[in-house]
Amino acid sequence: MPRNDTARKVRNQRIIEYLNDNPFATDQKLAEHFKVSVNTIRLDRARLGIKELRERVKVRASENIKKVQSLSQKEIIGDIIEIIPGERAVSVLETKEYMCFDKVNVVKGYNIYSMAESLAISIIPTKVALVGVANIKYVKKILKNETLYATAEVKKKRDKNYILWVVIYNKEKEVKFKSKFILKGIE
Repeated sequence: MPRNDTARKVRNQRIIEYLNDNPFATDQKLAEHFKVSVNTIRLDRARLGIKELRERVKVRASENIKKVQSLSQKEIIGDIIEIIPGERAVSVLETKEYMCFDKVNVVKGYNIYSMAESLAISIIPTKVALVGVANIKYVKKILKNETLYATAEVKKKRDKNYILWVVIYNKEKEVKFKSKFILKGIE
């Protein structure tokens, strides 16, 4: 067997293992990790039947939306890629031009707040959850075409009241938005 075939088979096995641990790794990240070109990674993914990142996110999101009790899919801003009701959740959002102010490519704040709020509400394991208090902080501007990740974590639960923290950051792990929510679950 030629040396290149052996190296490719080993790399392909490692790509599968890497994506099992990092399911949302981009082709660029994979190329850097395996020290090959992005085109090589794309060929490897095609050979292995691994979908591109957007498709992997959509599949994961469609599986996770079933766990959400308090919102419908159309009410959630972003795609929930991980959720443990009553504990934590992660979502992803690609910012688009329509989310920005007309004169600049900066995303309007209500889009970011909506991502954080809908993720926070989605964790609450009741039919309805209402925001009682929201303490928010916009840390850095968010631009058109940025990929945002939001993590929400329940910090405290008392009766049907939940205290959660939501942090939104970009691919480079720069924090863009932080918030603390106090939510009330309603049956």
